[in-house]
Amino acid sequence: MDDGHPTRPRKTLINRKTLLAMIPLSDRAIFNMEKRGDFPHRIVLTSRNVAWDLAEVEKWIESRKESEDQPIRPGIPINVSR
Repeated sequence: MDDGHPTRPRKTLINRKTLLAMIPLSDRAIFNMEKRGDFPHRIVLTSRNVAWDLAEVEKWIESRKESEDQPIRPGIPINVSR
């Protein structure tokens, strides 16, 4: 069935339960990272249901694997080269 329009790649959306199984962080941590722009934003489906784009989440995971940045943890001194 070709209607003459190029096909667009389909997006796979994942729910909160699936996201939390993939990313071992709390809801609050993910929400805070979203607000800072450090995590893919949720897609609001209904007033009580949100989802995330699986490809964006997987890309974020890969970027974290490749990143040499270490998160700053309060109360723990940063390693300084001597």
